Amino acid sequence: MGGAHLKTNPCATCVGTRQGVPLPRFALETSNMKRAALGVRMHSGWGVLVAVSGAVDSVEILDRRRIVTTDPSIPGANQPYHHAVSLGLTESETYLANCSVASERLALEAVAEVVRELKGQNYNIVGSAVLLASGRPLPSLSKILASHALIHTAEGEFFRNAIRKACQRLEIRVTAIREREVEERAKTSFADAASRVQRRISSLGSSVGPPWTKDHKMAALAAAIILTGER
Repeated sequence: MGGAHLKTNPCATCVGTRQGVPLPRFALETSNMKRAALGVRMHSGWGVLVAVSGAVDSVEILDRRRIVTTDPSIPGANQPYHHAVSLGLTESETYLANCSVASERLALEAVAEVVRELKGQNYNIVGSAVLLASGRPLPSLSKILASHALIHTAEGEFFRNAIRKACQRLEIRVTAIREREVEERAKTSFADAASRVQRRISSLGSSVGPPWTKDHKMAALAAAIILTGER
């Protein structure tokens, strides 16, 4: 009696094969999409997000927008550590935790909207860059609230952290880049083309129109660095 030949039904979520192994539908879809990367430069309660695509010598701006990461119904939310100074330590911790929940929610909504719109244009986000100031670790909350300089540092980190968490929740690789190291990173990433890439990004304002500020230029350059590194 001849051996029976079993017919395998393909998985409904799989399309195509690689060396005889079914590929998940999402993997095939992603491989057919164009690559893009995000760059973000944050301020107190708001920031600039830029999405880029294209080759090293032809960086293209896909999206740029101002994102808001504070809830106006929360007193002092734009400068939460400044506001926390007027509160007791325990109350400050509760207040900052509440601000954090709101900022992380708003950051997630903002980044998810960009991802959704770009996906609709057949772009896959391969990574993101969040620009840092000093990037130094912060001390305890009591020490932060006792130093005006540390209050500013903590607020910057507070809003950058909201963006980092948003990207992580969306499964987007996040790279933190210190602002003072961006140009050096560009030289490493682009080699001899570094100056051309920077000039192109700086001049893009004439084609994309205003606003095209330092925030936009730095965010775009950081995103281009990520895009090159993820090739």
